Amino acid sequence: MATVLKSTQREFKEDPNKIDGFRIFSDVSRIKKGINPENLNFDLRQLNPGQYCAAYHFHRYAEELFMIISGSATLRTPEGLEIVGSGDLIFFEKGATGAHHLYNHTTESCVYLDVRTFVGYDVCEYPDSNKIFLVPSYEIFDKDARRNYFDGEENIRDKWKQIESKDDREKR
Repeated sequence: MATVLKSTQREFKEDPNKIDGFRIFSDVSRIKKGINPENLNFDLRQLNPGQYCAAYHFHRYAEELFMIISGSATLRTPEGLEIVGSGDLIFFEKGATGAHHLYNHTTESCVYLDVRTFVGYDVCEYPDSNKIFLVPSYEIFDKDARRNYFDGEENIRDKWKQIESKDDREKR
């Protein structure tokens, strides 16, 4: 079934839990119409003057595409900064080479379509703050807190003895 999202029915609402400098608005008409994509996620975004879209990041398991509909913004990628404007398409591949960040350097709002693949999960990395973000569980970790696979597993025999003892007690 096709669902039409009319431009006259747009309703931009501020995304929750944002901080100053990262205030972005998303069109909620998709949600109101009950559109819940399985693999192709999208949002129409409004980035107001002096705001960043999100922290500088890349996706390990998702590709992303921005189409600037109106206005202009400064795009940050691993290659540096570039001005993007109305009609521009920007593709971000998976991995560190697809890192991105938008900043509205102008005095007018920038509206863009954000389209991204979704395979049920994603891992976002934030090079500036060294974080890892697990999607959709919304868990965020410090990348420096890496551990080896067997860390904490050295006393596995003791753990098994505890379980066996508990099982023996419960069987009595």
